[in-house]
Formats: sequence, structure tokens, C-alpha cells
Amino acid sequence: MLQEESDLSLIIAQIVQKLKGSNLYSQLERQAWGSWEKRILKSLNSMCTELSIPLARKRPVGEQKELLNKWNEMGTDEPDLSLFRPVYAPKDFLEVLINLRNPNYENGDSLSFRTHLGLIQVPLKVKDIPELKECFVELGLNIGQLGIDDSTQVPPELFENEHVRIGQKVLSEQDSAAAQQYIRQGSPTALRAELWALILNISSQPEDVLYYEQLKTNVIQHDLLVDSLIYKDVKLTASNDDYYFVFEDYLYQVLLCFSRDTSVLSHFAFNSASPPKSYIRGKLGLEEYAVFYPPNVAPLCFLYHEPSKLYQIFREMYVRFFFRLHSISSHPSGIVSLCLLFETLLQTYLPQLFYHLREIGAQPLRISFKWMVRAFSGYLATDQLLLLWDRILGYNSLEILAVLAAAVFAFRAVNLMEVTSLAAAEAVLADLSTLKVMPLLQIFLFATVT
Repeated sequence: MLQEESDLSLIIAQIVQKLKGSNLYSQLERQAWGSWEKRILKSLNSMCTELSIPLARKRPVGEQKELLNKWNEMGTDEPDLSLFRPVYAPKDFLEVLINLRNPNYENGDSLSFRTHLGLIQVPLKVKDIPELKECFVELGLNIGQLGIDDSTQVPPELFENEHVRIGQKVLSEQDSAAAQQYIRQGSPTALRAELWALILNISSQPEDVLYYEQLKTNVIQHDLLVDSLIYKDVKLTASNDDYYFVFEDYLYQVLLCFSRDTSVLSHFAFNSASPPKSYIRGKLGLEEYAVFYPPNVAPLCFLYHEPSKLYQIFREMYVRFFFRLHSISSHPSGIVSLCLLFETLLQTYLPQLFYHLREIGAQPLRISFKWMVRAFSGYLATDQLLLLWDRILGYNSLEILAVLAAAVFAFRAVNLMEVTSLAAAEAVLADLSTLKVMPLLQIFLFATVT
């Protein structure tokens, strides 16, 4: 007990030091995230009780052999998952974020925040348009971009040929920093897999393949409740998606292994957030028995076809970026800040649209939240999604998700001004699959808004 208290004190001290004395984390995030974690755990345990199944069990030898034999064709399985329900939906998480309050500002001490009329009521510092322009300067109207059909300076085919040549040089030099700068203008399709791996410092070493095989063995030997949730999630999403259904087997392999990868948890030891996780019954608090829920891996299947390499890329994308979309923190790329940035951009630069939607009970965040929490995966066409993720890697930031969400509202503003209900607004924004990401971002940042 004393050792546990000592370890906890050390972690708290490191977090406080990292946040430079701010007490926002201790007063807000620990309590809020703890409540959310308990809610997920309660949901999982309730499901176990209702279905009379354990959170984890060792598979009988026969079952292990059967799973091993069909490892590369798990998509052919049709288990009855009708009784399994999702642990939570994006709208549930949004309600948690809406109810966040900082005790320091309960009495209206923040004068600059009093005029904020959005759903997020935590006064964090977010960028305005001038600051975003400075941050995303390479997205400027006079700078060549992959993903834009016409350029004001050079024909797109000339830019693309030169961009490919530079990209090949960057790869030949194996310069990670240069690759990150280069990809801010987009990655050629043929070079993307190598560029992302270089930026993420991923190289397929024998020990990496061995580690993946160890995770696979763990999947073969043990059945977790989360396995059924992963099966159901893939069946309901990727299996019915025109883009992703061909990768169904890959998705099972990667996500099942990811749910066993306790090394991911070490990433959170010095971070101001923790992943959404639960524990095997009787093992509460023991990290080696933790299971947690990851975001969508499907788009990466277009780039990597070797399972262990695909797994490494996904894991690194998660611990660098995607975990912030599923955890409560004050980080600029955290989901709370992204929600606030989105609302602030709309209220400040598209006030008429913002007030109209608010008055008819269609708060914009209730529509855009699911886009951001999934990094637009499943909403944009795959080529556009990968161009967007290029910029996430290039700028080492998720803020571009909030900017794109605001840009989508700006693009559909005329139609949205005519709606009179939340359902009608959702209908206007139901299909994003035809949108071109880069023109939307450029126009919103450098043309529409001043």
C-alpha cells in the first residue's frame, strides 16, 4: 500500500511539473476521467453479468487450434453478437465533455470566456484564425499542395512530378524531420507508406515481428469480452463499407492484438490522460490485465499489407495522436480543446450561422463531434482522409480536425441557414464522401475568413 501511494505521488508530481503548476488537471481531468472510466467498467461488468460470461477466459486447446487455422480468414466467421451492445457511443462521451467545469471559473472570473455560447464550458486557450494561419502556413493559397486540382503558380502535374522527386530524395536520406516538413504539402500515394513509417520511426526489425507474434499467441490463448465488441464493431462498420470491407481480416488481427498490448499503457505513465480501459475480473488495477478500446485502423490497411508492419504503424499513430480523441485532457490536440476550437471558430467567424443553429436546437458540436472523435475516418473518401492524416503527421497536431469541421460547416452554410431542426441540419451534413479536404481548408483559413 505504501509503495502504491509512493508511486501515485510520484506520477502526480511529474504531471504537475509538466503542466507548469496548473491545477486544471488535478481539479478537473482526474475526477472527470475517473468517472468516465468507472462508467465504462460498469457497462462492461453489467454486460458480463447479463450474458453470464467472464471478462476473460483461457480458450480450450481445440478452440485455440481452430482460431489459429482461420487467423487469416476471420472475416468468414458469423458469430451471434446480437446480445452484445456497444460500451459507449460518441454522443455519450460528448455529454461528459459538455458537463466539464473548472472550479476556478465557476463564478464567472474568466471575462474573455463569458461570451462563449457553445456547449464546451472549460476556458482553455485555443488558436484564432491568425494563429492558425501562422501554424499552417504551408497550406497557403500560393503554396503547392497535393489534393488540389489547380494551383495559382504551377500546373498540378508539374508540381506533383517535382514533389515526387523531392520525396524520393527525402526517403533516400532517411531524414525523419525532413519527411515531416515535406508531408505538410501532402504525400504522393506511392511514397506515403514509407514516409509515414519514417516519420513515426518505424522499421520492421526481427524483434518487432516477434513481438507481434507474441501478441497473436496471446489472442489465440485467451478470449476477452472485448474480442466480441471488436467483432461487432468491425461487422457493423468496415464489413459494410465499400472501401474497407476487403480488409476485414486485417482489422480483426490488428485490433485483437492491440487489445493485448500492455506496452501501450506505459505511454500514459507520464501523460496527462489515460486510455479508456477495463480490467479482467479479479485483476482490478493490474495493468497486465487491462483491456482498452482503440479507434479505427481501417484506413491504414490501404498503405500496409504486412500485418506486423501495419500493427506497428497503427500503435504508433494511436500513442502519438488518436488516444487524445478518447481521453479528457487540456492538451491543445485533446478532444476538449478541439471541441472548443471548433465552436470558437464558428461563433467568431461565422456568427450568423452559429446563432441560427443554436436557436433551432442544432448546436453544431452535436453534429461535428463524431467526425473529430474518429479523425474523420468513415466519413471522408479514403484518398481525402489520407491527405488529411498527412497533415496530422506533418504538423504533429490534431487541431486541423477542428479546422476542417468548421470548414465543412462554412461550405454548407447556405443550406444550413435554411434548416429549422437538428435533424434537418444533420441531413445537410450526412454525406461528406464527395468533399475535397485541401480546398476546404485553404479557403476557410486563407480566403473566406478574415
